[in-house]
Amino acid sequence: MKYSIQSLMVAATLGLLLALGCSAAHSAELRVLTHASFVLPKPLLAQFEKDAGVKLRITKAGDAGEMLNKLILTRANPIADVVFGIDNVLVGKALAAQVLDTNDTSLAGGAPLPGATAPNSVNLPAGLVPVDYGYVTLNYDKAWFAKKRLALPQSLEDLAQPAYAKLLVVQNPATSSPGNAFLLASIGAMGEAKAFDWWARMRANGLKVSKGWTEAYYTEFSHNGGAYPLVLSYASSPAAEVFFSKTKLTEPPTGSLALPGAVFRQVEGVGLVRGGKERAAAVRFIGFLRSAAVQQALQTEMWMFPADATVTRVDALRHAVEPTFHHSPGPQAITEHGRDWVTRWTQVVLK
Repeated sequence: MKYSIQSLMVAATLGLLLALGCSAAHSAELRVLTHASFVLPKPLLAQFEKDAGVKLRITKAGDAGEMLNKLILTRANPIADVVFGIDNVLVGKALAAQVLDTNDTSLAGGAPLPGATAPNSVNLPAGLVPVDYGYVTLNYDKAWFAKKRLALPQSLEDLAQPAYAKLLVVQNPATSSPGNAFLLASIGAMGEAKAFDWWARMRANGLKVSKGWTEAYYTEFSHNGGAYPLVLSYASSPAAEVFFSKTKLTEPPTGSLALPGAVFRQVEGVGLVRGGKERAAAVRFIGFLRSAAVQQALQTEMWMFPADATVTRVDALRHAVEPTFHHSPGPQAITEHGRDWVTRWTQVVLK
């Protein structure tokens, strides 16, 4: 009888260990690298974990540029299996550094996106699947312009005139994604020489430069108590103002001002990390970001437009007017000259 009890105890222990082993096998970790602005409802993420049988480890690595740099620095021993947030500005750098797995043809990007188109429209190449898109544009404080009875500027040239002196705050392209997007839009529209001449005149006209979007929008923008009634932001910002307002608004207190040379369309994608693990789960995560539930949620979580044209737009985005044009140098030009343009901008505007 004693031998029999010991046998039962051994069998039970083995059974428990096997069960724990199976449980561990079904809860593999999927490492997701994103920029700091990535956010989705927790129930959606939890449902993905349940369906895919994995535990998500989401690492937010600063802005998109910082995120890509970390991916490049760790490419010998990848810190992620899948990455979200590389956009049409950074994709050339990512491909040149070979941090993306571009071998899976089923993950080819480049599908037409909804919204405005232009001759230099940029889609994402193979290796990145488009998830969302948005527009960097100027925003204005409606109440300020109404009170001053000042007409809105109609061009970048207007902004360099004395009537609009000390009215605009933008972000530093060396430290801010929207700041860099505005710089690229101006070069794409005017060419390098004319663009930097305009930036020099803007400096003389009292242009304000902030480190990042938060400082520009919440500290310097007159709508939030600052001194500048024009701010570089997003086409979706007026919609967010209505959505988050403590009082019920029918119209946003701010407006989006689309001027030629001041509109940049950003397309964000998701892709497999070269040398990453948990490939099947990573591919499934890419499909998850393109699912209808996520495509709808990201509209009021990250304030971007869904890449899937069949997904219903949320009501709040009716206040987000899509520009009918956008400008940018080509992706190869951005890859080859982007860093030099930022250096030149620093010399022209700040020094």
